[in-house]
Amino acid sequence: MRAFIVTAASALCLLGCATPQEKAMKQQAEMERMMTEFGPACTQLGFAVNSDPWRHCVVQLAEREGVRRGGVSTSIFGGFGSGGRGGLGIGIGIGR
Repeated sequence: MRAFIVTAASALCLLGCATPQEKAMKQQAEMERMMTEFGPACTQLGFAVNSDPWRHCVVQLAEREGVRRGGVSTSIFGGFGSGGRGGLGIGIGIGR
């Protein structure tokens, strides 16, 4: 019985692990979602689409929206959101 529990717990731990490729795919999908949601606003603000300032604008708007929703961190370290109020970081890696 103990061996079964240890085996089941090990299997659950392995299922929770993501490969670097899976993490990169999730981050890419999140960035694409942010560009779709906030990109038009940044374009209307006068930033050229797909330029570095435009991408910075997208990240800043997403971060502000995340803070209003309860704290989403865009730091490379993930974390528990803005000021430790909860929410998981998305780990995009575009710095502060």
